[in-house]
Amino acid sequence: MADLIVHGGKPLSGEITPSGNKNAVLPILCASLLTTEPVTLHNVPSITDTEKLVTFLRSIGSQVEWDQSAKKIVLDHSNLQKDFPKELLPQGMRSAVLLFAPLLYRFKSLTLDSNPKGCSLGVRELDPHLEIFAHLGADVSSNGTLSLSIKDRFIGTDHWADYMSVTTTENFVMAAVLGEGTSTLTNAASEPHVQDLCQFLVSMGARISGIGTSMLRVDGVEQLGGAVATIASDHHEIATFLSIGAITGGEVRVNNALPHHFTLINRAFEKLGVAIEYDGDTAICKAGQSFQVQQPYTSNLLAKVEAAPWPYFPVDLLPPMIALATRADGVMHFWNKVYEGGFSWLAELTKFGAHAVVSDPHRIIVFGNRPMRPAEVEAPYIIRAAVALYMTAASIEGRSVVKNADSIRRAHPSFAENLRKLGAEIEWDE
Repeated sequence: MADLIVHGGKPLSGEITPSGNKNAVLPILCASLLTTEPVTLHNVPSITDTEKLVTFLRSIGSQVEWDQSAKKIVLDHSNLQKDFPKELLPQGMRSAVLLFAPLLYRFKSLTLDSNPKGCSLGVRELDPHLEIFAHLGADVSSNGTLSLSIKDRFIGTDHWADYMSVTTTENFVMAAVLGEGTSTLTNAASEPHVQDLCQFLVSMGARISGIGTSMLRVDGVEQLGGAVATIASDHHEIATFLSIGAITGGEVRVNNALPHHFTLINRAFEKLGVAIEYDGDTAICKAGQSFQVQQPYTSNLLAKVEAAPWPYFPVDLLPPMIALATRADGVMHFWNKVYEGGFSWLAELTKFGAHAVVSDPHRIIVFGNRPMRPAEVEAPYIIRAAVALYMTAASIEGRSVVKNADSIRRAHPSFAENLRKLGAEIEWDE
């Protein structure tokens, strides 16, 4: 486990180019198994989850050439081995479930542990995935372990999901693209990384309509070809570095900033008195933000940020906004409509002197602009919560320690290096 040593209290300023989207590259790597032709990916982030997937792919016979300095991966899955033990599946990453559909297509049967793990946000059930596979014609059984099998191809179906699950939507699409007939998914997730996966599959020859909406139609094809694709910028990382500039009082410019995805995110910044400007596709957080919580016209209500599946405000970006709220003048209400464990790290934030009231597992109220002090805090296994604790430390003069901050590396391949480019005094204590 590694700790972050932070010497805070100075404005961080400069220019950043964000890494490729973790939540796009992982399903796209899994989807590359759906073809026997070469696939080339650019702007691939060098993160621990990517390393785990590459190790797994090699273990089942895939040829993988990964030039990390060039951020490029070339994959060839034409000579996979005939079978693999379930122990080979990547451990400690929830996104391992995204291998289920491609592996079923390639191997026709799987025996799996019933509880792939990820971060500490809350209960992450497998049932929606298994339900989709069953509706698409797979045999699913459980007797201590999970057994899944298909005869040849998945069978087209119509499915209405209980809720908008990113990974369930991605599994549905990866199963249906090579299925027999037409499949539709109602209540589909539509996050940017889901759109990226769908567009990647289309570039391989898949027939998908409704991309970016809550209803997807997939017309199955006989086979998919190779592709060359570039992983889009991570909108979470873009917002994170803009937040870091804001909370430290510096000016940060973020290139390749996906303005078309940021209308609602920027409105949340505005509610905290932070204005984001653009020069082309470069986002700019200028120095000297007001940090004044905007009061709603309905005066008996608190200013509020509600987070839920896209196109709501992204749940993963609540922690950076909470960190900003601790420094803003006013009171802000945050509502996490997805994860019951999303605010479990608030006790660590209060060690800095922040004032936050947990109303229930899904809602908190932050009272901003209170006296803050350096502290030693414990990061949970939640990427953006660890980042939020860093942000708070960076805004306070003096030495702070964010212990066990390794989870940051799951999404930010060069976190400390990028911050040093902005002038931060930060180091990893391994």
